[in-house]
Amino acid sequence: MKIFMTGATGFIGGATARHLVEQGHQLTCVVRDRSKATVLEALGCDLVDGDLSSRPRLTEQMTGHDALLHNAALYEVGIPKERIPVLRKANVEGTANVLEAALEAGIPRVLYVSTCAVFGNTHRDVATEDFRRPDLDSPGGLEFTSVYEETKYEAHQIAKNLIRTRNLPCVIAQPAGVYGPEDHSELGSTIHQFVKGKLPMVPFPDFGTGLTHVEDIAAGLALILDKGEIGESYILNEGNFTMREVLESVGSIAGRKVPKRNMPTPLLKALRPIGPLVGKIMDQPPNLAELISSTDGVTFWADASKAKNELGWRPRDLQSGMRQTLEAEGLAA
Repeated sequence: MKIFMTGATGFIGGATARHLVEQGHQLTCVVRDRSKATVLEALGCDLVDGDLSSRPRLTEQMTGHDALLHNAALYEVGIPKERIPVLRKANVEGTANVLEAALEAGIPRVLYVSTCAVFGNTHRDVATEDFRRPDLDSPGGLEFTSVYEETKYEAHQIAKNLIRTRNLPCVIAQPAGVYGPEDHSELGSTIHQFVKGKLPMVPFPDFGTGLTHVEDIAAGLALILDKGEIGESYILNEGNFTMREVLESVGSIAGRKVPKRNMPTPLLKALRPIGPLVGKIMDQPPNLAELISSTDGVTFWADASKAKNELGWRPRDLQSGMRQTLEAEGLAA
């Protein structure tokens, strides 16, 4: 199959591109910076220059392909105000341009990579694909924990609307949290601090997230692209954990004891006005207020039974995947 792909230079995108090429597919990847695409070139992917801002150019570039895999997005939490338009342009406007271009180019099959974050704070419930956000019925309206969540929610609605009103032949993937070698997310940073003995207290110990190894996310996306039913969504999540549980898994592999003390959230809240300074000292994002709102008492938990039962998706468990990750990074005991 000839696949047009966005976001192939990212963490999930790179693993997915490699997985698809190994399956025998031919990939065309749109890239902004060819210096970041050397691995894609080595895989034999065709590269086209561009971004997500020009719908006519995207239409021209993807015409003649059998499928579109739209994975490009910016994942940033704890961002300063000046980054808000950047996330909105990439996640909302970019998705609208790509999916509209797919319609204009007559692409017969589309996979849009959304996220479990569109469910919002599940309040310790475990979401399935038909989960309804509690705040949808709230008089105050939707309450987003971060700009990332808000922009991905809007992008998700764009995809659903195009499926419903214009027959976009689209299937939607909803990965939860992801980990693996060379993970540079906030979670990856916390894990590395812990393993290196630089985490005296556990931050947001009750923060709940789903976690799946990046290679299993890639395998799941390939399955959804191949077997997913048009108009349906599929969650990709191996299991749900608290931050303390994640660190306990890491500690058992790296030979580290998890700190008994938790980082006092009230103190962090009091430090919000000087967030950029605190973030720099603690190796955390500059917008401390958004970091707190997206983690304190928040769970992003979801159930991937649909993908497992209908598509045969089989992700590795956290302990196995985390051991492989730490061994690859030379951090296992």
